[in-house]
Amino acid sequence: MQFNNNVHTAYVALGSNIGDKEGNLRRALELLQQRGVEVVKTSTFICTEPYGVTDQPQFLNGACEVRTSLAPLELLYTLLDIEREMGRMRLRHWGERNIDLDLLLYEDVVMNTPELKLPHPDMQNRDFVLLPLAEIAPALIHPTLRKNISELVICLSPRTR
Repeated sequence: MQFNNNVHTAYVALGSNIGDKEGNLRRALELLQQRGVEVVKTSTFICTEPYGVTDQPQFLNGACEVRTSLAPLELLYTLLDIEREMGRMRLRHWGERNIDLDLLLYEDVVMNTPELKLPHPDMQNRDFVLLPLAEIAPALIHPTLRKNISELVICLSPRTR
């Protein structure tokens, strides 16, 4: 798949559950801007229960719309670099973290490589992803499920809403 230097729109989920949670999210947004990734819209931040591994502090989550000339993998590597720069430690799967940046959608790209799966494979099951995303892009169409983000929120099970 070829990507040119045109500007592309993508959506990123942000999360933090240790340290200065809000400060961590805001710092990650600043670092995106510093790396030439334009942050166009940012949701409000919401407090959520941990997903998967529940014996950890609550999260502060949000989402942002970005514009970039980076290809999907380059954007992913930029997100991972920001996590590393901010000192993220991967001690256990779905465990505590000062910052978590997930590439959710990159235009209508569908991609399945060992490094990157687009759209994010579990986003439709996660209220902490869909609720902030619905705030900034309710009409955005999920490229494989063919539903907009608002419809995906309605489809969440009552336990995860």
